[in-house]
Amino acid sequence: MKIAPLYHALKKEDWAVPIIVHTGQHYDINMSDAFFQDLSLPEPNIHLNVGSGTHAEQTAKVMMAYEKVLMADRPDLVVVVGDVNSTMATTIAAVKLGTPVGHLEAGLRSFDRTMPEEINRIVTDALADILWTPSPDADENLLKEGIPEERIVRVGNIMIDSFEMLRHKIETEITYSQFGLTKGNYCIVTLHRPSNVDNPCILEQICYAIQNIVEEIPLVFPVHPRTRNNLKAFGLIKNLESAKNLILMEPLSYIPFMSLVLHSRFVLTDSGGIQEETTYLGIPCLTLRPNTERPITISQGTNRLCKIEDIVQNVKDILNEKNTDRQIPELWDGNSAKRVKDSIKQFLRIDNF
Repeated sequence: MKIAPLYHALKKEDWAVPIIVHTGQHYDINMSDAFFQDLSLPEPNIHLNVGSGTHAEQTAKVMMAYEKVLMADRPDLVVVVGDVNSTMATTIAAVKLGTPVGHLEAGLRSFDRTMPEEINRIVTDALADILWTPSPDADENLLKEGIPEERIVRVGNIMIDSFEMLRHKIETEITYSQFGLTKGNYCIVTLHRPSNVDNPCILEQICYAIQNIVEEIPLVFPVHPRTRNNLKAFGLIKNLESAKNLILMEPLSYIPFMSLVLHSRFVLTDSGGIQEETTYLGIPCLTLRPNTERPITISQGTNRLCKIEDIVQNVKDILNEKNTDRQIPELWDGNSAKRVKDSIKQFLRIDNF
């Protein structure tokens, strides 16, 4: 999702030859191939096929496979996105071979080192040559960590570029009608973080809260493969399947999913990106985490952190609210890809195009 606007921006330039490398860290037909189709991206030029594994195994596999790509192709710049294991692994491989790295979504911090993503962010930002940040708090985090100011470029939130690129299709999709729902009268749940779905007691509490929520409002639950496997393993799936007003479905690709979000009453999630999209769209968001690396979605947006034991009460509060106050953060305007493109051109000192 995040690379699409930048890929399309670079593809238009005579001086740029963007190459897409898919590590295969996250691979599901509904969650990968369909995203490429929705975002008009070509098949990846290179697929590393690393698959699943422990954090160490995935990191090692990506480094070993991507090192071969780097040695064969010798790119002028490697662009990495986000905070997954592949982000850190490809950064390390590139830096060790002397290849410059630009990190998109740099500077985000939850200050919770029990989260693997936080380690990935810290390591990637320490090594990257260009740090493209989405918000002022990200700039401040990097400066406090001793990153030179000249390496930091605030570009805004590229997720908004992805949404605006497909806004017309999203607005006309009307996914909710396919499930007999009405606009603004349903909510969405997404769950995938190990801290929420790998512990049977915690997942059971969340399921209990969901069963309470559907007594108040219909709920749509695109179930992540990891979450579905655990719901089955812990004996929780049958109660959800039999609950009224609860629609369980396979993961959706970007356009139908964002259509559901756009027309929903609120979203309950443990995802990072959805916190940003709901803030931009003015949709209330309950984040099932003790912290967030995107605090601007709370201070300016529609996001609020939510403890599991408080889910039902927070939902009631949202349903009783008439208006949601929010601001759209600065530079969340659909032009982030252009700013990144201009930054790359300046970094590579390309002046004759």
